[in-house]
Amino acid sequence: MKDGAPDGRHGTWRVGVDSGGTFTDVCMFDEASGDIAVWKVPSTPDDPSRGIAEGVSEGMRERTGAADDPAAAIAYLGHGTTVATNALITHRGARVGLLTTDGFRDLLEIGRQKRPDLYDIFADKPQTLVTRDLRFEVPERMLHTGEIARPLDEDAVRAAVREMRAEGIGAVAICFLYAFVNPAHEQAARRIVEEEMPGAFICASHEIAPEFREFERLSTATVNAYLGPIMHRYISRLSPRLEELGLPVAPHLTQSNGGVVRFEAAAQTPVRAVLSGPSTGVVAAQAIGTRAGFPDVITFDMGGTSSDVALLAGGETTQTNESVVHGYPIKAPMLDIHTVGAGGGSIASIDTGGLLKVGPQSAGADPGPVCYGRGATEPTVTDANIVLQVLNPTHLLDGRMEVRRDLAVEALERMAARLGMETMDVAQGIISVVTANMAKAIRVISVQRGHDPRGYALMAFGGAGPLHAVRLAQELGMGRVVIPRTPGILCAMGLLLTDMRADFSTTRLLPLEAAALDGIADAMRAVEDEAARWFETEAVPAEKRRTARRVDMRYEGQNYELSIPVPDGPVTEATLAALEAGFTAAHERMYGFAVEGERILCVTFRAEALGLVKKAALPDQPAGDADPSGAVIGTRDVWYPETRAFSETTLYARDRLRPGMTFEGPAIVEQMDTTTLVPPGVIARVDGLENLVLEVPK
Repeated sequence: MKDGAPDGRHGTWRVGVDSGGTFTDVCMFDEASGDIAVWKVPSTPDDPSRGIAEGVSEGMRERTGAADDPAAAIAYLGHGTTVATNALITHRGARVGLLTTDGFRDLLEIGRQKRPDLYDIFADKPQTLVTRDLRFEVPERMLHTGEIARPLDEDAVRAAVREMRAEGIGAVAICFLYAFVNPAHEQAARRIVEEEMPGAFICASHEIAPEFREFERLSTATVNAYLGPIMHRYISRLSPRLEELGLPVAPHLTQSNGGVVRFEAAAQTPVRAVLSGPSTGVVAAQAIGTRAGFPDVITFDMGGTSSDVALLAGGETTQTNESVVHGYPIKAPMLDIHTVGAGGGSIASIDTGGLLKVGPQSAGADPGPVCYGRGATEPTVTDANIVLQVLNPTHLLDGRMEVRRDLAVEALERMAARLGMETMDVAQGIISVVTANMAKAIRVISVQRGHDPRGYALMAFGGAGPLHAVRLAQELGMGRVVIPRTPGILCAMGLLLTDMRADFSTTRLLPLEAAALDGIADAMRAVEDEAARWFETEAVPAEKRRTARRVDMRYEGQNYELSIPVPDGPVTEATLAALEAGFTAAHERMYGFAVEGERILCVTFRAEALGLVKKAALPDQPAGDADPSGAVIGTRDVWYPETRAFSETTLYARDRLRPGMTFEGPAIVEQMDTTTLVPPGVIARVDGLENLVLEVPK
């Protein structure tokens, strides 16, 4: 694939594709006219590339009318995927072998002394991704200075790798002590693995996380190896399908940091795409919230397999260089997003104590929920909504997908009989349990970090987000819910609002002193050079390049760092003074004090490379008549927990709602990509960006 359109043609469409566990969403933006169009098709779990190609082909054919070559008009294609996320949630990654320093075989299980649930005797540790029999110690030792204290025993490495090969291992993680200072031993071990196991996916820790803290570096390398074959297989299937469509440009994949990179880079660093799908939803929510006058927002992205939440204060996304994703520490730049296994396809079950449980197992797209009629027998969140008739009980996707309420009712009746409850109470119970799961996730990113969710608007999107948003807001005491114009495909739209981005880092422990000025400048130059090489590889024009520099700093003796921006220009003594002032202010802000005269250490040097791209516009429209009667398309009986009975509910078509229109629940708003529930007493209005703003009574 080439960077430009072939045969002298120039595409004008920018296309974003978000592939989830249940649906594949396509958002199309015409640079020439400013038009935005959306399309949605069921995902194809057996081969996700098929659903993506079908979605792009159908969507572009629908918008351009080009039957023979629908992809020819595409100038840019960005893709976000939950393949890595779902593989980690469901533990369906590759079998991994681990090479580590002699004596550190069990570090992966020992972890840190810090425990997230210190007093919870029922807390479950996440599943170890490499079983103990596949973790191999090899004699070697590198000192913290980079000096070799004990040479690598290459014969021991070769013997370990041959044992891995005999076990049928397809991926190998390599993590030696202090490899981030001197990677020579990891490089030598990698060469041996390549010789003995050609074709295996290999991840050396210095390549994916060249930073200190051995457990987190080990965990990151292991997760990358665990997901590597899955992502590599995914991309190797998708690339030919896009070529067959006639895509005239190189496609890009979203990373967890909200930026995009080429497929080739993404295939080697899947750990950086663990939050690929959710990250672009946060980017889109940031743009919409800022334009709509809601700078303080908690995002709620509920799909078929999982729910992702993030907090935006003052219109700014929160970045983190280290996070715990589904229980696994990962050292990689990413948006601060918290994920739980709670989606529309989450399966309801009865636990060993006889209590109702929802998720994290998901029915996915095939066989999917029971109501899909594809042979599933375990009820899901979607089945509960079908039975309650919150969702259309006969079809989804504007009639393109039929559903069977009778099958969902039968499945819930069987569960109700086991629980000794009424069927409708069980259906509502499933909704209540999954709501509680999602509320817990939001408390993690808000209450536990000193933010009161009641002061934030809840922006709900994803195929199932608007369906559950008000119930979730009520659970958290939040008074306002914002539903974007195209909530079901917001992650795909976010791909049209984000820039190309890559992050580079290196750990070098240096004092913030004039005597260390050359070392600090050299470390900064090293990551800047990596950023420059990335710009060249990605063919980013010089005028579109932006680089931001940061240094993680701490007082000597501290264990955690604060990330401080580095002023532009050469690194001089003035730069050191600016860093000291920045660190002092950040420390006072974070901890309430600063220590004058205390020695400050520079720990990790970072460069963020941005390749600016043209983004989709968000036009504002004037408010019109408040009367919504023109958008009414009928009524439906819906079961509400407030009355424990079915009540007649007005149905609105989202595409007929115009800015200024106002109505009160009970109501349901239907559109191709999602359904919005407006319970009794909730007031809904349409703003100038065509967001549906719901005022939830306290």
